[in-house]
Amino acid sequence: MHVRVKVLTTIAAGMLATTAMAAPAAAATPPADRPGTGNSTSDVGINQVVTTWTSANVRSCASTNCGIVYSVGANTGLNASCWSHGQWVNQNGVAHDKWVRLYSGNWIWGGLLKGDETGGVSTRC
Repeated sequence: MHVRVKVLTTIAAGMLATTAMAAPAAAATPPADRPGTGNSTSDVGINQVVTTWTSANVRSCASTNCGIVYSVGANTGLNASCWSHGQWVNQNGVAHDKWVRLYSGNWIWGGLLKGDETGGVSTRC
């Protein structure tokens, strides 16, 4: 009987662990962009966290002509890998063409980030 209880306990623990691993994340933005969860899909740069100073759209490329993948609010931290020149944007009294590539492969215009034109990201893509 004692061995049977151990076997059932082990099976139950394994099932709980498997269920916990399969549970969906409840984040509003893709986890690869969130602080501390950088992923290895980026082939350029070192993981740096950038922070928005206002609400911002994250896009599929470095242009406002590209689709919005998701939007974030002010003071949102995002994992970034590098920056590049893209479409020139003039918004909120800021004008330049520097865009920051997030670890997910998506882009955010640097004028929406705290700090300098690239949110402090020094590595160029």
